Amino acid sequence: MNRMANKRSIMLAILGVITLNIHAQQLSQIQIAQQPLVLKAQGSFYVGGVKEQQSRTEMGNFFPEGHLTINQMYVNYMVPQERKGSLSFVFIHGMTLSGKTWETTPDGRMGWNEYFVRLGYPAYWVDQVGTGRSGFNQKTYNQVRSKSVEADKQPGMIRISDENTVVNFRIGLANNQPLENEKFPVEAIDEFSKQSIPFLIGTVPNPNPTYQNLSNLSKELKHAVLVSHSQSGAFPVEAALIDNQGIKAMILIEPGGTGAQYTYEQIKQLVNIPILIVFGDYLKNDTGVQGHSWNNFYEGWNKFVDRVNKAGGKAKMLYLPENGFNGSSHMPMQDTNNQEIADLILQWANNAVI
Repeated sequence: MNRMANKRSIMLAILGVITLNIHAQQLSQIQIAQQPLVLKAQGSFYVGGVKEQQSRTEMGNFFPEGHLTINQMYVNYMVPQERKGSLSFVFIHGMTLSGKTWETTPDGRMGWNEYFVRLGYPAYWVDQVGTGRSGFNQKTYNQVRSKSVEADKQPGMIRISDENTVVNFRIGLANNQPLENEKFPVEAIDEFSKQSIPFLIGTVPNPNPTYQNLSNLSKELKHAVLVSHSQSGAFPVEAALIDNQGIKAMILIEPGGTGAQYTYEQIKQLVNIPILIVFGDYLKNDTGVQGHSWNNFYEGWNKFVDRVNKAGGKAKMLYLPENGFNGSSHMPMQDTNNQEIADLILQWANNAVI
C-alpha cells in the first residue's frame, strides 16, 4: 500500500502539475557499474546519404549555393574486447525519440547499449534519417520562408506532450491513477521528457532511406540482429525486403501498425530470418490518441506471426505478462527490469539464430 500511495503522489505531481519546474539530473544520480567496461572499439559513423544541389535560399541565405548531403543515418557503436559469438545488435528508436532510447535510462541505470556490450555483443544504435544527429533536410522550410513554396507544403514537426506520454506509453492513467506493478521509473518522468525531440518524418522521402541504410549496415556487419521500437517497428522487415544479406534476426519491440500490408510473396522473403515481436502490459488502456490502440497493433502483429510461420518461417510473439513480466510499459528498455527483459531477448536470439 505504501508503494502504491507513493506512486499515486508521484502521478498526481506529474499529471496535475506536470512538474513545471524541471530539475536537472545530477551526475551523482547516474549509476556506474563496479566493473570496468572493456572495449575493443567505440565511435560513430554515417551510413548512406546522397548529394543534392541547393540554392542559397534553400540553405538559409547565408552560404552560397552548392552541394550538400541528405538522407544519411548516424550510428554510434561499441565493440567489446571479449566478444561472445558472432551476433551484433542494431537498435532503432521510435517517433519523437532518438538513439538516446537505448542509452542510460532516465533514472540513471545502465541502458541496453552498454548492457549488451558487457555481455559480449557489439551494439550499434542509430538516429533515423531526419532525426537527431542524422539531421534533416531544411530545404522546404526555407522555400516556404522565401514564399517560393506554399505554406501548406511545409512538413509538420511532431511532438508528444508529457501528459500524453504518461497515458500513451502506459506509464499511468489519465485520471491521475498509477498502474499496478508499473515498471517504468515514474519518478524520472521529467528526464524522459527531455529525450523527446521534434520528429520531422515529413522531410524524409518515401520509401524511408533508413530502410536502405539499415540493410547496408547489416550487410557490412554480416551477422546483425535488427532491434526496432514503436514507430520503427517494421523497419527491420523493410530492410530485409530490400536485401536481407547480413540480417540474422529481427526483434520488433511494441511495433506500430499491424504488418497486414505485406503480401504473401514478401512474407516468403522473411522465412529464413527468425523474428521476435515483443509487447508489454496494459495494452487495452486508452492511448489518448484517436484511432491509436496498442491492443490492435498487438493483435495485428499476432496475425503477422501466424502468416510467417504458415509460410515456413520462424516467428514468435513474446507477450511479456505471459512470461512473468507484469507492468511492462511501452519502454521496456527503460523499465526497472530492463536487464531481465534483455536477458530473455538474448536467450531467444542465441537459440533462434543458427
